Amino acid sequence: METVYDWYKDLMDNKSDPRVNDWPMMSSPWPTLAACLCYAFCAIKLGPTLMANRKPFELRNVLVVYNFAQTVFSAWIFYEYLMSGWLGHYDIRCQLVDYSRHPRAMRMANTCWWYYFSKFTEFFDTLFFVLRKKNEHVSTLHVIHHGIMPMSVWFGVKFAPGGHSTFFALLNTFVHIVMYFYYMVSAMGPKYQKYIWWKKYLTAFQMVQFVLIFSHQLQVLFRPSCQYPRPFVYWIAMHGFLFLFLFSDFYKARYNKADRKAKANNGLCMVVMNENGISLNGKNGYKQEVASEVPNSYASSAADAFVRRRPVS
Repeated sequence: METVYDWYKDLMDNKSDPRVNDWPMMSSPWPTLAACLCYAFCAIKLGPTLMANRKPFELRNVLVVYNFAQTVFSAWIFYEYLMSGWLGHYDIRCQLVDYSRHPRAMRMANTCWWYYFSKFTEFFDTLFFVLRKKNEHVSTLHVIHHGIMPMSVWFGVKFAPGGHSTFFALLNTFVHIVMYFYYMVSAMGPKYQKYIWWKKYLTAFQMVQFVLIFSHQLQVLFRPSCQYPRPFVYWIAMHGFLFLFLFSDFYKARYNKADRKAKANNGLCMVVMNENGISLNGKNGYKQEVASEVPNSYASSAADAFVRRRPVS
């Protein structure tokens, strides 16, 4: 145990970046780990239990403001990553960490910390799902994605706040600009939701992000002259593979099955008699009112068979 403790102290005190040691949450990994475990417990167990016998909250205005704030916050972090390195100063093939106190190097380290902080603000995504009793959205993918990111990014800020691996944060913040903008428009109600028909492509966009992340990381392995720390290369690439697998599984479950179901139901018509007359495919009305929406000729025959029985108005 003494050997383990000595190794841990040496790692924290001598192997980490001394510039960030006094920054909030950076002196030790334990507060971040505790926050991640607490998040997972609240998302999976505590939150749904507390809301089990309560009505869901109506949070439309809160969601609009929150997602707008997250969009702006992500845009600012993206801009800072560009200005502190990736817009003309960094080499996309291999970029070492600048551990100096040069203004640009400090700006990059500061941006990395704010990116780390943003992983905690994203916990509110889950909180709002739980308060609205949208528990189906609190999936395994959702909890894993949000639950491990703060801890993963903590290591980056602690030991390598800058350089090659910040490319993944640059991409991720750009994706979050688009994602939170989508959520904002969605929360604004049906009047605006017609403008976000591209929801399906948002998930595909996220998967492209992960392919770019692990491809960018692993290409360093083919450049022996690049001295960027290999543990971070493997660590970030592993995240890219993991999230690509999880998101692709989600994509297939959500959209491929929906497409197959839509094709299976194409042309089918259900005719139901009720007090309003004939209901075709769940829509009340008579044949002449819904014919344009029911292309199958069987619908017309079925309506003809039942129209004589419609109630007299």
